[in-house]
Amino acid sequence: MDLKHITSPLKPGAIAHLAAGDMVSLSGLIVTGRDQVHKYLASGGEPPIDLTGLVIYHCGPLVIKEKGQWKIVAAGPTTSMREEPYEAEIISRLRPGAIMGKGGMGEKTLTALSEHGCVYLHTIGGAAQYLAERMIRVEAVHLIEFGQPEAMWVLRIKDFPALVTMDSHGVSLHSSILDDSTKRLETLFEQPFKKNSRT
Repeated sequence: MDLKHITSPLKPGAIAHLAAGDMVSLSGLIVTGRDQVHKYLASGGEPPIDLTGLVIYHCGPLVIKEKGQWKIVAAGPTTSMREEPYEAEIISRLRPGAIMGKGGMGEKTLTALSEHGCVYLHTIGGAAQYLAERMIRVEAVHLIEFGQPEAMWVLRIKDFPALVTMDSHGVSLHSSILDDSTKRLETLFEQPFKKNSRT
């Protein structure tokens, strides 16, 4: 499969051409957001920068100051389902181009991705130092009052690896894998299994 090079902020046309299963190399500007940022934005808080088309990365980076400059030391993804209660509202109101993290998200987020032209990018767990090396510099930090890991870090990245697992057309690899696994289990145990709501 060909590697697609994409740049954040993402334009609507670029988002529409991304499909579940596409491998991407992401460059440009992204912002981090974990629990506190999501709660703040979903409750009506105004973002410190325009999030239109940007990638929101579920990550609480390890950051140090070196010669007066911020440096990202480790930046692995947080489990994205933690933000499921908030993500659909954020996508609807603030129109990011992509959400990035690990493990996929639920039905509410999948619906919001389709309705507002956004995708979910799955990136590598357990590779925090490698991913930090893809971060060229810290452009800014906002909402630092939430604490360093919970702040919104604005990061310039280059050749950041990810996989589109939920696209803007309503397709979710997480849902497909769950369905396939459930069918296999039912065959093995010769009885139906109850699905949960996760995609």
